[in-house]
Amino acid sequence: MRHRTTGRPGWNRRPECPGTVPRNQHSFAFVLYMSPTRPRVAYVITNSEIGGAQTHVADLMRALRDRIDATLLSGGDGPLFAATEAVGARTIRLSMLDNALSPIRAVAALRQLMSALRQAAPDLVHVHSAKAGALGRLAAWLLGIPVIYTVHGFAFKPAAPRLRRVAARVAETCLAPLTSRFICVAEAERALAGKLPVPGSRVTVVHNGVADTEARAHPAQPLSRIVTVARFAAPKRPDVLIRAFAQAPLEHCELVMAGEGPMREAMQQLAAQVAPGRVSFPGNVADIPGLLASAQIFALASDHEGMPLSVLEAMRAGLPVVASDLPGIREQAGPTDAAWLVSVDDAAAFAVALTELGRDPSRRAVMGHAARVRWEENFRIDAMAEATWQVYRQVLGQRRTTASLVEPT
Repeated sequence: MRHRTTGRPGWNRRPECPGTVPRNQHSFAFVLYMSPTRPRVAYVITNSEIGGAQTHVADLMRALRDRIDATLLSGGDGPLFAATEAVGARTIRLSMLDNALSPIRAVAALRQLMSALRQAAPDLVHVHSAKAGALGRLAAWLLGIPVIYTVHGFAFKPAAPRLRRVAARVAETCLAPLTSRFICVAEAERALAGKLPVPGSRVTVVHNGVADTEARAHPAQPLSRIVTVARFAAPKRPDVLIRAFAQAPLEHCELVMAGEGPMREAMQQLAAQVAPGRVSFPGNVADIPGLLASAQIFALASDHEGMPLSVLEAMRAGLPVVASDLPGIREQAGPTDAAWLVSVDDAAAFAVALTELGRDPSRRAVMGHAARVRWEENFRIDAMAEATWQVYRQVLGQRRTTASLVEPT
């Protein structure tokens, strides 16, 4: 299609928003192509890389594609853009939005984000991740757009480093009054939200959900593979898993650590020292369901978590879970035999769990079945999408009510 005023391909022209990069031909014509009967929702997330929050956003847009007109605003150039475009949503890349701590860059990112939001003209902004959660809420407030913040995990948890904990608490205290609604992925996060200056009526728990696949694990088979899927960065503790695996007398078994991140090289060196030839690092794996189906145990060690999607993916596959004893993970397992939870940084306790499960295929089968049933009953994607949709309706309804009250007569 050619642009009528220039004769050139429609989106080869200079973007009106400095620094933003249109990802498809609809990105900067958002207002022109929106259905008047469906709300326009802008999803803002710091980075488009592979990660739990990014998967959550992609799944949400896919599940709500028939109810909303969505656009994604994100930094980086990761696979989230392609996933968004695959479900027919619009995308805008924000070149200044990243995880850098520079105040100057943050101000530039805020200006760029506000310009992009003016073009997108959403009815609602839905923000995810720490930096985008902060800048997105400020930008939406300045533009008079209602904003929802999904808390994948507050950074002021007691287990977080002190300086980060204090800074996050101050930031969230300032941003809470600007937030139309908090969506917490776990009850533990709702409890933390209670420490902020926001009424409980503006905090909703919507558990994470993951879509079903045909891939199923067979945990009763002879133990040959233990899998973890995680970004090699805090708050994850891959070092604990590597040391635990090295201590566990599990012959003919490998530990597969899927993911990327700044700690990956150091973890490869640690594995070479304590468990040479027994730990593999495949990087980001496209077929996570297939990888999980090839394993007999899933393991995850973290200092703190919200509600990790990797655990839900393992439960969906029917795998027994060995994980850190954290509130969100306890909520995932519930009162079932789905998971064996151990102290956060106790490599010896992890080693005991891996060893005992490794020697007991019947127990692995029982735990794997319990995990699958728990996922089926509580963590399907359609339940998450419906609950989120209801929050959208409530927030947009409140906006319309407020607008009608201030209209001149």
